[in-house]
Amino acid sequence: MLLEWLRLLPTWLVAGGALGVVVALLVVGIFVAGDRLFPAPPADRSRRIDGTDRRRAEIRTYLDSIGERYVEDASVHDHTVAFYLPERDVAITFDPQAYFGIERSGTDAVLCEHEMPGAQLGRRLPFDVPGAGSRADATTIGGGSISAAFSQLGLSPSADADEVRAAYRRRVKDVHPDQGGDSESFRRLREAYTTAKEHAD
Repeated sequence: MLLEWLRLLPTWLVAGGALGVVVALLVVGIFVAGDRLFPAPPADRSRRIDGTDRRRAEIRTYLDSIGERYVEDASVHDHTVAFYLPERDVAITFDPQAYFGIERSGTDAVLCEHEMPGAQLGRRLPFDVPGAGSRADATTIGGGSISAAFSQLGLSPSADADEVRAAYRRRVKDVHPDQGGDSESFRRLREAYTTAKEHAD
């Protein structure tokens, strides 16, 4: 019955279909042979760094650069924090619950978002940091002001956190390196977003 159906089809169609099957089988054979002759090395899962690990590494590098002694994964007032500065009694955490619990206990707490670059930590620390100034000096960022950060996002300084987030999401599409932007513009936008978010109403 199959042969009868094949006889009804034009010969060029049958020949083209047969040639397509042969070529597909040939390509599959080449890939299988290539995989056997040149196997890919197994993926090294230990080198994978997620966002939290990368932020921890950045914060570690930053604290080392300013000469601040720290303890990682320390227990502070029944909360485990990412970093604890024993000489300053300052806890640095990514966990909002730990942040609020520690802050009520009298220890200075610093909450870091997972997307915050480690170098921005100096602006949040409750003591003077070499090269970063004090909290009182936090009206400037990268030579600009807080109002400049809002301006870069196209907002007024009275904008709230939701407006800041929405403006950042709109602008990041234009400057992200994956969307044809450049890394320097993306870095400046992220810094502006971090500053505006901290000072949003």
